[in-house]
Amino acid sequence: MNAITALAVKPAPANPSHSHGVAHGVDAALLAKYDGLRVPRYTSYPTAPHFTPEVNGDVYGGWLEAIEPSRSGSLYLHVPFCQKMCWYCGCHTKIVARYEPIMEYLGHMRREIAMVADRVPGRLAVRHIHFGGGTPTMMAPGDFEAMIALLRTRFDVAADAELAVEIDPRTLTAEMAAALGRAGVNRASLGVQDFDETVQQAINRIQPRAVTEQALAWLKEAGITSVNLDLMYGLPHQSVESVTRSAEIALEMAPDRLSVFGYAHVPWMKTHQKKIDESVLAGSLGRWEQFAAIGAVLAAAGYSAIGLDHFARPGDELAVQQEEGRLGRNFQGYTTDDAEVLLGFGSSSIGALPQGYVQNAVPFDHYATAIEEGRLPTGKGIALAEDDKVRRDLIMRLMCDLSVDTAAIARGHGLPESVFDAELEGMADLVADGVAVVEGRRVHVPESARPLMRIVAARFDTHLSKGAGRHSRAV
Repeated sequence: MNAITALAVKPAPANPSHSHGVAHGVDAALLAKYDGLRVPRYTSYPTAPHFTPEVNGDVYGGWLEAIEPSRSGSLYLHVPFCQKMCWYCGCHTKIVARYEPIMEYLGHMRREIAMVADRVPGRLAVRHIHFGGGTPTMMAPGDFEAMIALLRTRFDVAADAELAVEIDPRTLTAEMAAALGRAGVNRASLGVQDFDETVQQAINRIQPRAVTEQALAWLKEAGITSVNLDLMYGLPHQSVESVTRSAEIALEMAPDRLSVFGYAHVPWMKTHQKKIDESVLAGSLGRWEQFAAIGAVLAAAGYSAIGLDHFARPGDELAVQQEEGRLGRNFQGYTTDDAEVLLGFGSSSIGALPQGYVQNAVPFDHYATAIEEGRLPTGKGIALAEDDKVRRDLIMRLMCDLSVDTAAIARGHGLPESVFDAELEGMADLVADGVAVVEGRRVHVPESARPLMRIVAARFDTHLSKGAGRHSRAV
């Protein structure tokens, strides 16, 4: 699609109470009904709550040794450190005031890279490298450049590979920006969340506009011009007016892409979120009004809506791949990365191989102990059954395209076209509510139900009924 359509293009009402029960085409009662469900974000299938310790370092080692030399690969490096805790954060991260813990951690990560590379036949061809966190740019400039050099030594990193780094503008320095440029970084993702000072205070993240603009200037000087900005909705004290203004300010910075994430309030998992006052969090209708308002601003500026929560300039590779039905989704969100092997490094990082998924140990000491003992630090994972693989493909296309031909997916796996008929017939309630449209063996999510696409995807999830884990709200 070339822009977010009529749903979000309609201007948001100045006062949500005047919406007459409808949020840009979504019935308020219907939204509340389905938003009460807890469903995965489907950055993988099966999802992480279903990983088990049965997939350990020995299993992962065997999977690595079985990688075919012709496979394409990508790398993810998790740097789980921050200078200050943002109260909305759902990431695996640790607050540090000294560099020594980071330096020690990077030493363990370098040893892990060597162990993994030694198990992979030949030099894996790599076209994507992503540093996430935490705050990867808390690494010393020299340490970051050395890490990139190590990756280039142990893997066959393409000359035009995408090297992406997540950045907290509050801690970026001119020296670090220059080091990123020298190392070959060509895409930066800057966390913003919201430009409103009241919201920033409520989430313990004070970040004046000038700080973000300075970071962008340093990156531009370093030759890094491909930029993504992260915005959020559903944060404390946010309103339609405030998120609209934040989106307008973000556009003045001319990013190539924007990610617009809904705050997931999961204090039972992230205890620091208990510091957030629940009384100033929007409900289902208010959250959707905020998302729709941001979408309207971005649409008016010509950005394409990408899947559930991304936006991109027309002509950007994300938009191109969506138009061509090639858009992908992994643990970093929507992506142009179509690698068959994703190797994750660092505590809590997740990797994906043809045989299944693996996740490194989350506690730092467990991760470090495994490395020091010469063991791969895999904490858990899941081996993919054939049924998992076909359902993964189906859910991926639905999450990327808002539409999927279940018969075509079945044929692609050598299965009868009728294999998903029971699931399609079981969607009568979603069809009646306007959340899904079923035509023959094709199901699609209408634009008016875009925020509920995970509800539709969940109908194909045979693991969800097993009840492992708790997930975030649907919108």
